[in-house]
Parts: sequence; C-alpha cells; structure tokens
Amino acid sequence: MKVLTPPTVEYCPLHEELYGTKKIDEEAVRKSVEAKIGKSGFCCKKRTFDSEPIVAYGASEMMRVWLQKGFIDCAVIVCEGAGTVITTNDELVQAIGARLTGIIKTSPIREIIEHVEHDGGLVLDKQTARIDQFAGAKKAVSLGFNRVAVSVAGFQTSVISELRNFEAKAKKNFVIFSVCNTCVTDAALRHIARADIACASASTLLRTRIAPKTLLQLGVTIPVYALTQKGKNLMLAYLAEFNHKLVVFRTKTLPYQPSDKGPRLKKPHQKP
Repeated sequence: MKVLTPPTVEYCPLHEELYGTKKIDEEAVRKSVEAKIGKSGFCCKKRTFDSEPIVAYGASEMMRVWLQKGFIDCAVIVCEGAGTVITTNDELVQAIGARLTGIIKTSPIREIIEHVEHDGGLVLDKQTARIDQFAGAKKAVSLGFNRVAVSVAGFQTSVISELRNFEAKAKKNFVIFSVCNTCVTDAALRHIARADIACASASTLLRTRIAPKTLLQLGVTIPVYALTQKGKNLMLAYLAEFNHKLVVFRTKTLPYQPSDKGPRLKKPHQKP
C-alpha cells in the first residue's frame, strides 16, 4: 500500500485512541489503514459489518438513533466498495459508518454491494460505485422519502448548497451532516455554514469561523457543531439515548476548546 500525500495532522486524540499512534506520519497512516483492512476487511470483499458504536458523536451513530426513533425516513451515506447508499436500516448505517472516514473515490466490490442490498440498502450506482450525495438525495425523494439525512464529506462541500436549493424546490426536509472536514479551504465555509450539523475534524477554520455561529457543541477533542435549530434538536434527541454520563453547562461563546485538547496540524514550515 502506498500513501499518496503526506499527512497534514501530526497528532489526533481519536487516532491515538483507535490505533495507539501519538505521532502521525506516513508510516502511521499506512499502519492504520492496514489495521482497518486486517480487522474489518476495509475495502475488501470480506468486509465485516459491525454495528457497535465506535465514537461518541459520529454521523452514523446519530443517524442510527434518528432512524430508530422515526425522526428521519432514510439516510444517504457512503460505503467503500459501493459508493452512495440509501437506506432505512439503522443498523446498516452504523455498520457502514463505524470505521469509515471521508473516502474521495471508490470502485465496486461485488460482495460489499450484495451485503448492503441484503441488509436493505439501495446502491445508487452498482456499475461504478460513484459517490454522489446529491443524486442519492434526489433518488431518495423519488422513492417517496420526505425526511432525508445526508452526509457530505469535506471534499464535496458545494453539494451542501445544491442540496439546500433542491430541498426548497422539492419542499422536503433534509438533515445535512458535514463530515471529514480536516482539509477544507476557506471557500468551503460558505457551504458548510448551510449544513445542520458539522464535524470540526482537525480543521482550524471550522473552530474559528464556524464554531462561533453554532447553537450547540458536542465533544471537545473532535467537536461537532449544531448550526441550525433542527440540528440542535436532533443532537439533543441523540443525547437522550446516549448511554454515558454527561455534563451540560451554558456558555456565551463557542467553541469550548481547552488548549490541551484536540488534534494538532503540522506547522507550515514543518517537513512531513
């Protein structure tokens, strides 16, 4: 396996928790992907679909609860080997998203597609496994779903604005979850600002430009922000089913970000 580009993050608390890595370099990236392949068959025909929760405030964890409680009708998500997937199966949402981060492109894997379909998922394009969240949302609407949750990764943030425009035209109700935003640029912020919920990932831009406008923050190391009242309500609905102790307090400003928490990006002058 070849790592195509040097990592931009030098430390991530979530990466350390999952893979035991304190310093992220090309070798650490390679080993973490190999670990995912070895443990869960990531990107392989023998991929496992385990619906156990992995992180506290992940998109798949929240969408699972929203489907269970009837707050949404379906979810439009992404699975490696299948591309865009539409499903009403809450366990499939979690099983796909548990260890999946923002993939940019994938190719079809017959065994993965067959498993997704067997568990109630509709693969948007079985021939190419393309990732097209806008087309997936349109397909969901054509199937009669009115309340649709859609995940949109940082490399395609313009899709968020396309979804909002289509939502208004079609008179539907979309819940847009912006994910995997570590590498987003300044130009992407105007699109992310139109989401309902956004994960900060390791992005300084989201922490400084998006967070101050949010209504609710979940988490500190990898915070997740509610950008709309709908997003806030759904995050609170998720917390009602959360099986861990919590502390809640008021604040006049966001983000809440202790200096010793969260990922660290490489400085511009640092060599990878």
